[in-house]
Amino acid sequence: MYAEEIKIRQMTNQYLIQKTDKLTAVRDLCGVQAQFMSNAIHSLKIRCHDFDERTLAEGLVKNWTIRGTVHVFAESDLSLFKHCNNGKNYRSENFCGYGRSDGSKRRWTLTPERQLYFSRLILQEIESGAKTRDELKILCRNHGMTALEEDSMFDQWGGGIRDLCERGFMNYAVQEKKAYIPAPLFTPIPEAQANLEIARRYFTHIAPATMHDAMYFFHATAAQVKAWLSELPVSSLSCDGKTYYYIENDTAYENPIPDCVFLAGFDQLMLGYQKKESLYLKEEHLRKLFNLAGIVMPAVLLRGEVIGKWKKTGTKLLITLFENISSQDKEMMEYQAKMLWSKEIRIVFEV
Repeated sequence: MYAEEIKIRQMTNQYLIQKTDKLTAVRDLCGVQAQFMSNAIHSLKIRCHDFDERTLAEGLVKNWTIRGTVHVFAESDLSLFKHCNNGKNYRSENFCGYGRSDGSKRRWTLTPERQLYFSRLILQEIESGAKTRDELKILCRNHGMTALEEDSMFDQWGGGIRDLCERGFMNYAVQEKKAYIPAPLFTPIPEAQANLEIARRYFTHIAPATMHDAMYFFHATAAQVKAWLSELPVSSLSCDGKTYYYIENDTAYENPIPDCVFLAGFDQLMLGYQKKESLYLKEEHLRKLFNLAGIVMPAVLLRGEVIGKWKKTGTKLLITLFENISSQDKEMMEYQAKMLWSKEIRIVFEV
């Protein structure tokens, strides 16, 4: 099979050629990465025929999932992504005095008793409605939280707040402003079973993908991926000396790659496959899109090739090109941008 055919399959499976409904998109794509909510919104906007920002949050939640990063995903999948240590920690108040589940080495300053006290305080507060991070900080300060305790509870990498999310007590609100809401009751799926189901979705709706692609997407070992492949009904194909795995999903791959796609930052099309082996991104452009701070910029695809990145500020759209393109392609990109945002948008090209 040719690389172009694999691209058509991947982009079709990711709903970048034919759109689907919002809940199907987030389920099939294993959620969309959302530490910057604007990226999650755009990722769904370009994939969903029922996209409406006013009702975006309906049926969705936001929490830590794949790769230890924050994603927006279907509320019905809470039991899949939050396995809560195989259910042992589900809604557990057995805090050990070390709430960082993110591997941070910074000093933890809350005793188990203090963590329990402030956790209960926070959970009681959000029962009345979504509360922002700053509102919860003020609440805790008013109840005697010290600056060092605050540093642990509200650590930028998660801290005690993340612990409450990981234990199934609460979620982020699905909105731009960082706020927290109670989680509905759910029964966690055992981790091994959950991971196999997530892998099934990956090889059905993000693949065709190589072993390296899957290892990159899941931050998994080769042994883990091989174990999933041995249990899943995968088929394989070859391209340029690489083996790609996929699960048949009865999709007809009849439509061509779109002329232009404005991908979201941290888009699944960029994160779904090993970045150094990407079919879409030339190696010389890698650091222009994946910077050293860990940010994945919003990419501009021209007939399936990353040729630049974009940034929208107000009514201005800045497109930074990685290589020269024809005036006809610029006109086509301008047309696509105005269809996506509005006819009033002002477009600036930089090389």
